[in-house]
Amino acid sequence: MLLKSFTFQGAVVEIVQDDITRQDTDAIVNAANSYLKHGGGVAAAIVRAGGGEIQRESDEYVKRYGPVPVSQVAVTGAGKLKARYVLHVVGPRWGEGNEHEKLYRAVQNVLRKAEELSLSSISIPAISSGIFGFPKDQCAEIFYRAISDFLKEHPETSLKLIRLCNIDEETSRIFLSVFEKYWR
Repeated sequence: MLLKSFTFQGAVVEIVQDDITRQDTDAIVNAANSYLKHGGGVAAAIVRAGGGEIQRESDEYVKRYGPVPVSQVAVTGAGKLKARYVLHVVGPRWGEGNEHEKLYRAVQNVLRKAEELSLSSISIPAISSGIFGFPKDQCAEIFYRAISDFLKEHPETSLKLIRLCNIDEETSRIFLSVFEKYWR
């Protein structure tokens, strides 16, 4: 369910309450752990809906390149999902230090990777706000800053739709409130 959309320099940012595995964007983002073991939360839902090939590709990625550092992105196919890619980003755990900076970099790196892949649309959940414990209001503020900075720095971006997609009403409403407060 679309709650609201915001436009900036030809790009649209949508706040959506929905299941990320059902999104028809070019890529969806998985809030992952460094070993890309998709056992819980959004990660488990993505593998359940997309099929075991997502976990197999993730295992191959870690075998080839090693664990994914915090704030960095790994790319796999999307299996049976509507999306073409899954961008697996490792967000910070609350309490590990420099969480705000790490989450900002994680969101920026997701957007940069989408740009590098020439994607026109992406769906992103509230990275680190689930089992990693990042406060949802602070998460939403960092997302706002990272996205608006990216769009200012990349006015010719291939990304025309950035969908902030969360399944629960609380997170969706917090993101809506923050974006309504700051978006100009």
